[in-house]
Amino acid sequence: MKTRILSGLIMAPLLIVLYFGGPILKLACVFIAAMAVREFYNGFRAMDIRPCDNIAYAAIVALYAINLFTTDMGWYMLWFFGCVLASLLYLFKIEERKLEDALATLTGIFYIVFFSYHVVLVDGTGEYSILLWLIVLTAFGTDIMAYFTGMLLGKHKLCPKISPKKTIEGSIGGILGSVILCAAFSAIFVPQLLVHSIIIGVLGGIISQFGDLTASIFKRKMGIKDYGNLIPGHGGILDRFDSVLFTAPMVYYYILLVLM
Repeated sequence: MKTRILSGLIMAPLLIVLYFGGPILKLACVFIAAMAVREFYNGFRAMDIRPCDNIAYAAIVALYAINLFTTDMGWYMLWFFGCVLASLLYLFKIEERKLEDALATLTGIFYIVFFSYHVVLVDGTGEYSILLWLIVLTAFGTDIMAYFTGMLLGKHKLCPKISPKKTIEGSIGGILGSVILCAAFSAIFVPQLLVHSIIIGVLGGIISQFGDLTASIFKRKMGIKDYGNLIPGHGGILDRFDSVLFTAPMVYYYILLVLM
């Protein structure tokens, strides 16, 4: 537990990145996406599947370049087309590569690069960009509260074949923790959005656990315990941000479809 808490404190400087947003946040997202997609691909390599790192890196550069220079949706559609096309062209060395190589490449781009990009999209929502903090509060708040609630009260297994240590009690505690943190944040900084923040807290508390469990499924299929060892007690970058990959799109589309 001590290692876990210390590692959580190491992540604290990321709050500074959230505070400043803008170019600093984009640079941080580029770095995290590049590190996480490499970890993800290394997991596939443990299964003798060979995704292409360079295609993923090119996808990251192209996506953030689009963000810098245009808001035209056509360029984003071109990005999607380019990612699929590049992944399929990767198969043209047919004697060296398998279908799984291309599929793993494409999965990493959409699951890691595109999902994480929604953090930047939330930051660009103008008056609602402050809800960027709810991405972190729902993801990390749920994880922390689920951990301690499960440790103290957990008796009934949630998904034993996916993550044996997770419990139903811990899951409920995580959702409650997410709601409390989001409500407290909104009451202090954006009281006019209190109801919406509570709703996001509920949705985030649920979907962040889906993100965590999805990452666990990948790890089990890959035969690895952690995606990396960069952060003591937490594994790699992807082990720490797996929930954010799901909560960031949720917050963005809530803003887009409900608030704007």
